[in-house]
Amino acid sequence: MASSSTPATSTAPNTVPIPSEETIARKFDNCLADLIVNAGLGFGVGVVASVLLFRRRGWPVALSTGFGAGVAYSNCNYSLNPYVLPGTKVLPAKQ
Repeated sequence: MASSSTPATSTAPNTVPIPSEETIARKFDNCLADLIVNAGLGFGVGVVASVLLFRRRGWPVALSTGFGAGVAYSNCNYSLNPYVLPGTKVLPAKQ
């Protein structure tokens, strides 16, 4: 039996550019998820520190939750504002 082989041709799939609104929406969703996770971790660390070290005071919980929210804010700022990252060069759009 003779097998006929045809060369594999690769056709590029039709790529549709992602609208800028979708990109911003995804980044904002990631920022909110990061805020929830980091503030929750800070809250948990604050509760543990409050119970174990500070005789059930409230300020360690508030402080560590604030630290978690601050880290989330910083990450979101880096995500949404590329000028903040050192070494990042933003090129102008071609006309």
